[in-house]
Amino acid sequence: MNETLETKSAVKNGVSRMVFAIISILIEVGIIILLNYYLFEKWLLFSAVFRIIGVMSVLYLYGRNYSSSLKMPWMMLIMAVPVAGLVFYLLAGLNSSTHKMRKRYEDIDKLLLPKLPEGNDAQNKLQEANPYIANITHYLKKYSGYPVYHGSKITYYDDALKGLKAQKEALKSAKHFIFMEYHAIEDGTAWNELETILEMKVKEGLDVRVFYDDMGSIGFINTDFVKKLENKGIACRVFNPFAPGLNLFLNNRDHRKITVIDGDVGFTGGYNLADEYFHLREPFGFWKDTGIKIEGEAVKNLTVTFLEMWNAVNENDTDDRDYDRFLNCEFKSFSDEDFAVPYADSPMDDEQVGEEVYISIAEGAKDYAWFVTPYLIITDEMIHTLSLAAKRGVDVRIITPGIPDKKIVYSVTRSYYSALVKNGVRIFEYTPGFCHCKMSVSDDVIATCGTINMDYRSFYHHFENGCLYADCKAVIDTKKDFEEMFKVSTEVTEYYRTGQGAFLKFGQLILRLFAPLM
Repeated sequence: MNETLETKSAVKNGVSRMVFAIISILIEVGIIILLNYYLFEKWLLFSAVFRIIGVMSVLYLYGRNYSSSLKMPWMMLIMAVPVAGLVFYLLAGLNSSTHKMRKRYEDIDKLLLPKLPEGNDAQNKLQEANPYIANITHYLKKYSGYPVYHGSKITYYDDALKGLKAQKEALKSAKHFIFMEYHAIEDGTAWNELETILEMKVKEGLDVRVFYDDMGSIGFINTDFVKKLENKGIACRVFNPFAPGLNLFLNNRDHRKITVIDGDVGFTGGYNLADEYFHLREPFGFWKDTGIKIEGEAVKNLTVTFLEMWNAVNENDTDDRDYDRFLNCEFKSFSDEDFAVPYADSPMDDEQVGEEVYISIAEGAKDYAWFVTPYLIITDEMIHTLSLAAKRGVDVRIITPGIPDKKIVYSVTRSYYSALVKNGVRIFEYTPGFCHCKMSVSDDVIATCGTINMDYRSFYHHFENGCLYADCKAVIDTKKDFEEMFKVSTEVTEYYRTGQGAFLKFGQLILRLFAPLM
């Protein structure tokens, strides 16, 4: 099996709908390109206008405050094949999702984000304890709107199944509301156990909501899933339904994984709610994934993240009028040693929060900075940051999967190894199977866990979320799990520094060149 089971399922799914939609979109794009080519060749004025638009687009791209790694492929494509390149760029490259959609998210955020505390006390305490971490949390507050908290509790799970078990126990204890937002949900064994609990909680009078990404779940479920949940009293909404017809928003997906219980307990991490994440089937060897539980006031950030998506996705839905009932909760208080800031990243703005957090951790590391990601497709800026940290004597390591779920993407991932290892970065491949974790840990003081892959889609196109935690036991637990992963991983550093892997193959060059466009 060469494809992840997120594209296959034995249960009723929406694959036929996806295939029909893709064919329809390709036909529409083809007609647009052919029409433009015809006008380009037959109508001199149109040809002149098109060339002017092409030049202006290239200049516009050149002037954008984006990584050159992201801009150059589009610029080359437009210059090489002006008609097709410009059409594809206007349809997918702008990442604009229409002004109307951006405005809707901005309006929702203006209502929600001010309801979060300023976090000044926690920020000041962190500034005294560790200025390096305080600088990162200052950035998160200023550019994503999410403050740092002092006194919440983080529990780390080194396996998705452990996280799921804790999640089910917490759901059983819910008293007021349950929010669940996931990129992929499969109507299988794991989900059915959760659904039974949710149905029970609805009967107890709780407000239960489920939100999922259509593209992420289309191989598992179809629109009947929504009807099934709503018939049981579970409110359900779908992010960006995949349908025939050109949709500028189609390239932006909801990759977040969030559970919020009563506003006081939250879960996030790399795992979706599908059987392959919990070892109920293993198409690519042992599936390694991780997660965390957040308790206390820091869960407010997760609640706001969920409410943003729930209320912004469709203007025809009924929005919440009273957000305070989900945010003004009685929060448990824990050790004053714990700092935590759950945060979110959105393609609706020009700030790459997920990428900047990873870069900041590497820049500030003194002893070590370790990362794990299923896909490694990074900008020149991140390559430079990781390389410079290694040159400074920092132990920089990256873990990627030993068994791929997508062979083409895996080839692109490996194409980045040589540029890193020649500067001292160490690369490990997780040999037991597919490693789906998205984490970092540095200097025994700071760690992150969430949904953010080290690739262009996570950094630039997807709605993502993560949690930064510091000066707490969960950081050490995260480090210990990294150490266990290193034990069962194969270090490929020397092969890609001095062996045949040090040289990029022609196919890898082509794939890597157009990786930002994928």
